[in-house]
Amino acid sequence: MTTYLLAGGGTAGHVNPLLAVADRLRERDPRARVLVLGTEEGLEARLVPARGYELLTIEKVPFPRRPNGAALRFPSRFRRSIRTVAALIADRGVDVVVGFGGYVATPAYLAARRAGVPVVIHEANAKPGLANRLGARFAARVGVAFRGTPLPRAEFVGMPLRREIETLDRGGRRAEAAELYHLDPARPVLLATGGSLGARRINRTMVQSASAIVAAGWQVLHVTGAASDVEDPGVDGYRMLEYADRMDLALAIADAAVSRAGAATVSELSALGIPAVYVPYPVGNGEQRFNAADVVAAGGGILVDDAAFVPEWVDEKLVPLLADGEQLASMARAAASAGALDGTDRTVALIDGALAGAGSPPRRGA
Repeated sequence: MTTYLLAGGGTAGHVNPLLAVADRLRERDPRARVLVLGTEEGLEARLVPARGYELLTIEKVPFPRRPNGAALRFPSRFRRSIRTVAALIADRGVDVVVGFGGYVATPAYLAARRAGVPVVIHEANAKPGLANRLGARFAARVGVAFRGTPLPRAEFVGMPLRREIETLDRGGRRAEAAELYHLDPARPVLLATGGSLGARRINRTMVQSASAIVAAGWQVLHVTGAASDVEDPGVDGYRMLEYADRMDLALAIADAAVSRAGAATVSELSALGIPAVYVPYPVGNGEQRFNAADVVAAGGGILVDDAAFVPEWVDEKLVPLLADGEQLASMARAAASAGALDGTDRTVALIDGALAGAGSPPRRGA
């Protein structure tokens, strides 16, 4: 029986691919033991037990960004985390550590190296995080969701996706999706979404442009997110909701999209061949712009700065695009060529390769 320790958490970007891989490991071998390493504060504290996996927690020890008391305490706390994970690896007989980034990943990688257990890394963002940059130096295998991700020996595997996205029959589910979202299945649909919390720029511009888009013959399915500050424009053919309980059906009926460029969103839209206008989140380290780079370069998406996505841009660029069926069809094919629906299986294959000793570093004693 193989024992897997999957490390990651904090955000949906780490937890969702982790759970997709965990499910696939359990599906193919119900006897396998799949353990998850996380913290008590992250999203994993709720999602992992709910999915039926044992969650092992360690203290959240963020790397210090400035010299202060936390920086002085960091070395001892970090060493304690490594020792804790090393003990877990020994006590549970862990055969391989699979990391998805986040606070717990670095101590997991270092503990695995100390124990001589192979490490497999999956990096979801085109701009890798600190933990995976460190772990990739000695990992047995490194998988990335985007081809241009700068990690040593990186192999493109795509994003591990939920089963309902992997197997989505968009044409076959269109009528069901239209009924759920009160749309006409015979008319094209533009999906607009800014993620779970929404995106102020996307929300405001879409509402202000509602009449122009509908007048172009399109319907709009606008998922505003929980922090929305816009009101329904009351335009026939414009469907607004705060949250999509069945995002798979929203994707099934989408003929094009306007969205942020989070790693999961870009991966799902690309894999499903949905042409998109990407409006990257303008704050942070700029990772969203990098996430969209592959599909934009392939011709399957258009990148627009947050500040530039205004009603005038919609009138001048988006509305003419929506009227050009040939260009949209070309973009759809290009998007599909840049994506991958089998990211989960490809990631599992990396794990199998590490367990078989293919490309793994020399095992070291504990």
